[in-house]
This record gives sequence, C-alpha cells and structure tokens, in this order.
Amino acid sequence: MVIHRITPNLSVDDPTAGHDFYEEFLGLRKEFDLGWVASFRSPTNPSVQVTIVGEDPTGPEPSSMSVNVADVDAAYAEAQRRGYEIVHPLTHEPWGVRRFFVRDPHGVVVNVVGHPD
Repeated sequence: MVIHRITPNLSVDDPTAGHDFYEEFLGLRKEFDLGWVASFRSPTNPSVQVTIVGEDPTGPEPSSMSVNVADVDAAYAEAQRRGYEIVHPLTHEPWGVRRFFVRDPHGVVVNVVGHPD
C-alpha cells in the first residue's frame, strides 16, 4: 500500500473555531474547511497535517486518524481480505473523496481515504 500521509483527526465540539491557533500560531496553511471539518498543513512539509473534526455527516462514529492512500479501492479489498471490521463502507462522498472506515485491532477507527492532493 502506498501511503501519502497519515493525519491525526482531533474530535472537537466546534470545528469552525480556533483556526487562528493552527494558522497563525503553528504556521500551518488551511487546506480545506467544510464547516464540520477543517484541515491544516505545513507549507514546507506536506506530510505534516492535522484535522479538526466535528460531527461527520456520513461517518457512523469518529475516526482517530486519516490515512491518505494512492489506491483506496485496493486498500478496501485488502482490509476485507484480512477480515478487519469495516465501520463505514467504501463510499464516494459528496465532497469529492472516496473513503472507508476500518477498525484496527485496538478498536481505533481509521479513515482510509483517496483524494487528489
């Protein structure tokens, strides 16, 4: 599996607040803001990223991290082959990504996502 980056997902009550902390204090650039989720990335190192997430409109439960992969369909097939619990099926989301949620052996929910950078 080719992984582009792994991003921690911070579960917050209000993902529209506190952006200045990430942009002005930490010096990150806002990559996207959908109201319920916003992501901030280093302008010099694109693998450094953090996402703040409120209530996910399609995810059945919060994910702790996102793993951006080159081939999300292959990752989904491999997760199924290994018998991992699929928490959210492979879905083309209205905001343009294909993703699924899988539970790791410790119970942590991981958002595996494919989207253009």
